[in-house]
Amino acid sequence: MKTDTEIRTEGFRALSSTLGEVEAERFITIILREPFDYTKWQRQLWRDKSVDELSQQAMSGRR
Repeated sequence: MKTDTEIRTEGFRALSSTLGEVEAERFITIILREPFDYTKWQRQLWRDKSVDELSQQAMSGRR
C-alpha cells in the first residue's frame, strides 16, 4: 500500500503532466476552496454515457 505522501506526489505529477504546473495548482486551489462531493461529481461527469461506451473509451485510451 502506498503512503499518503506517495499518493500526493504521484497525483500532483499526473495533474502536472496533463495540465501543466500552473493549471494543476489552480485545480487544487479550486478543489480546496469549493465544497466538493466526488460521488455527485462523477455521477454527473458521465451522465450521457453507457457503461459499454465508457469501457470502450477506457480501452482506446490504454492503447
